[in-house]
Amino acid sequence: QVQLVESGGGSVQAGGSLRLSCAASRRTVSTYAMGWFRQAPGKEREFVAAISRAGTMTYYADSVKGRSIISRDNSGNTMYLQMTSLKPEDTAVYYCAADAGTAQQMSTMPGQSYSGIDYWGKGTLVTVSS
Repeated sequence: QVQLVESGGGSVQAGGSLRLSCAASRRTVSTYAMGWFRQAPGKEREFVAAISRAGTMTYYADSVKGRSIISRDNSGNTMYLQMTSLKPEDTAVYYCAADAGTAQQMSTMPGQSYSGIDYWGKGTLVTVSS
């Protein structure tokens, strides 16, 4: 079992920045692709970004591309999402995920398949005010 704990959420004004972190309970997380998803109030959960096991491949949703950077530190069992130029529409609960599949698969997975992702964190709330 791998436990994932997100942190770094909070309230910011539009144009601001946040860095989300996802701490994993076990070093074996390095054998998983990892990603960030988000769910806004009243909306379906959606993909944000994913990173390969070694951190060499990254994938982004069009909505955050150019404004976000996903990274991971396998030695520290931690993944990050640096978000800049935040917009009110970025307001959501952000979830960390780890899966035995590939990061590319995670990035193209249909929403109805999210329940098949191996591990989820409990989420961290990001609120962006205009």
